[in-house]
Amino acid sequence: MKTVDKILHKIKREGAVSARVLADEMGLTTMGIRQHLQAMEDEGLLDFSDIRVKVGRPTRHWSLTAEGHRRFADSHGDLAISVIDSVESLFGEAGLKKVIQQREEKTLQHYRDALKDCHNLKAKLETLAYLRESEGYMAELQEIDDGFLLIENHCPICQAAKRCPALCKSEKNIFRTVLGNEYQVTREEHIIEGQRRCTYKVQARE
Repeated sequence: MKTVDKILHKIKREGAVSARVLADEMGLTTMGIRQHLQAMEDEGLLDFSDIRVKVGRPTRHWSLTAEGHRRFADSHGDLAISVIDSVESLFGEAGLKKVIQQREEKTLQHYRDALKDCHNLKAKLETLAYLRESEGYMAELQEIDDGFLLIENHCPICQAAKRCPALCKSEKNIFRTVLGNEYQVTREEHIIEGQRRCTYKVQARE
């Protein structure tokens, strides 16, 4: 992977980052990384903000612009929207609802098969994060004080979900169903609402 692509993937997964952090992780000089960052800013892929620190000059943190996010294209986004439009035109809203429901049932069965030997919440979520990662969601699992955070740094169906918000609702329904009623699933961040990533907080019901 080229250095530019490594930088894009790093920021996509982890959010704003400084040149020093990038240089340390990639084994390059800070000056070399800054040259890459400047070139990517000139292309419209990155923007920066200066964050004040207690001592010394502010630290510059780099993040993706809308154009930078578009480098991580949806999986056949234009085709998906075209199919959604065609289904809705031919079969109406009820027909589109049936298609989404069938997709949900098929995905749910796939996830259930994968999670059948998982005997606790952590094991289930680790497997679920692996499945979502393999599907292009840049997924990861984070353990927090009162549960877990399932993080998706990318949405490969974003364009389709913007056209048909029921797809996003379906995703959350799948998580809730496959994990079981004893757990609560709450979406904390949402890419479609303009946030950097989608996050789902999962915790045991009281």
